[in-house]
Formats: sequence, C-alpha cells, structure tokens
Amino acid sequence: MSKSEFLELIADVVAVIGDDDLDEALECKLNDNFPVDGAVFRRLKELCAEGERDGWLMQREAGGIRFGRAVKPGAEAGRFSVDVVRMQDVKGPHHIHTTGEIGAIMALEGQPRFDRWGEGWYVYAPGSAHHPTVSGGAAHVLYLLPDGAIEFTGK
Repeated sequence: MSKSEFLELIADVVAVIGDDDLDEALECKLNDNFPVDGAVFRRLKELCAEGERDGWLMQREAGGIRFGRAVKPGAEAGRFSVDVVRMQDVKGPHHIHTTGEIGAIMALEGQPRFDRWGEGWYVYAPGSAHHPTVSGGAAHVLYLLPDGAIEFTGK
C-alpha cells in the first residue's frame, strides 16, 4: 500500500508541475501547493522513511549516500524520473541537470540544508550543475528529473 500511495502522491505533484518551465516561479508554485506543513508533503516524507525502512526505496549505497530510482520516466510520473536519496553532512558527486531538476528536501535530523535550501521544494534550471551537499543534519531528498536526464561529470 505504501508504494502505491507514494506513486499516487507523485502523480499529484506532477499534475501541478504540468508543462511549467523549471524556474523560480515553479519553485514558488510547489511550495505554495505542497507546503512543508501540508498533508501531501508530510505524507511524502513519511512514505520516504517507510520506503527506506521497508526496502522499496533507496536500495543502494555509496560514499555515505543511500539512493535509488523509484520511478522511471514514462510511468506514474509522466516525463519525469523520481529518485530518493538519504544524505547526512555529505557532498555528493558533481553532475549537470541537462533538463533541470525539481526536488523536495525532507529533514530527518537536525536542520539540514541541501545546497542553499532548507526543508521544502527547490528547482534547478536546465543546464545547472553542482555537487549536491547536505549540511547541518540528515535529510531525504526526493527529486524529479525531466526525461530522467542527469550527467555525472567525475569532477
């Protein structure tokens, strides 16, 4: 039941995203529609924890980061893939968001920041790049990639 509920909530999020550009306006829209203290965000947070505990999310681990792809593009999330990672005070591998990235930071311990964001939604525009970094605690980061596109650079 938990995985099917997770997929239903992802479909709800994707419906709100629609064909919007990946920019600050979309970030505001997601934070308005699915606020941290709202039912959908809270339930996604609970389901990520359940998925990690029960083994249907984040089945892999490397460099202190648990991760896994929950949905491939073309499935319940439409044009997006959906991944979930667990990070704690760690810097991840450098990559380019060739088509952008939409994500949700879900605090687990402390007051984690993902790059410059606290708990809530963020959007990286197409062509942006970074070392994903969580500081100040532990977090699940759920992220959607248009067409599942991501390019790891090895930097």
